[in-house]
Amino acid sequence: MSTEEKIFRRLVIKTYHVENICVADKVTITGKSLTISLDKFDKKLSNSSYIKGLEIEIIEPGQHDRWTNSIMDIIPISTKVLGKLGEGTTHTLTGVYVMLTGIDEIGKQVAEFGSSEGILKEKLYLNRAGTPSQGDYIVSFNVTLKAGEGSNRRAIMETHKLCDVFIQEIRNVLKTIDSKSHTEKHVFYDKSRFNKKKVAIVKQVAGQGAMYDNQILPNEPSGYSGGRSMIDLGNTPTILTPNEYRDGALRAMT
Repeated sequence: MSTEEKIFRRLVIKTYHVENICVADKVTITGKSLTISLDKFDKKLSNSSYIKGLEIEIIEPGQHDRWTNSIMDIIPISTKVLGKLGEGTTHTLTGVYVMLTGIDEIGKQVAEFGSSEGILKEKLYLNRAGTPSQGDYIVSFNVTLKAGEGSNRRAIMETHKLCDVFIQEIRNVLKTIDSKSHTEKHVFYDKSRFNKKKVAIVKQVAGQGAMYDNQILPNEPSGYSGGRSMIDLGNTPTILTPNEYRDGALRAMT
């Protein structure tokens, strides 16, 4: 290590590319194939105060000329294998994203100040950081809320929580995958360089209401469980390390 710099944290992100997705009785990751499962979700829905129904569909690459309900989030599938958020080792799937959408049982789109329902290719900007590429699979997680709950913050939070439970089942399998079988490996360091300029990036995020919120520092990269809402934190300034940001410490729920 150079005497002119000090390393505080080391983050390793290993990617595993997916080229095929199907639905079966349990979650598996075999080679470049992902199998998802809806087991036990009927019971979770029956206990919900806000959620009426759930539909999960696999959207194949290029199949974007189709209707979508209001888009609530686009979520990568990543998990911590070693260490905490911002350091250690993270496994992440490439070639697939989860898309959370919602409507209520009387046909009103989940929204607060504006909704994004319509033809998917017109509503989702592909091939950008944080969105699927033209060649990616999308797992559509479409929630139907009970009548009138589409702008209720508690209902929206429960929707995100349910989607996180679904993704966590995939994460738990991703944790156990052979680490040597990764498609790519990237190593990032949080460093302090002596006698160099100190740089801070200021990012303004929403913390306003049911559909205008962000969570920080969840248990899993880009996850929900364990995260803290910017609204509940009073929209106070928060400092994140570069590696925490890289590792999915900020979950945009807009």
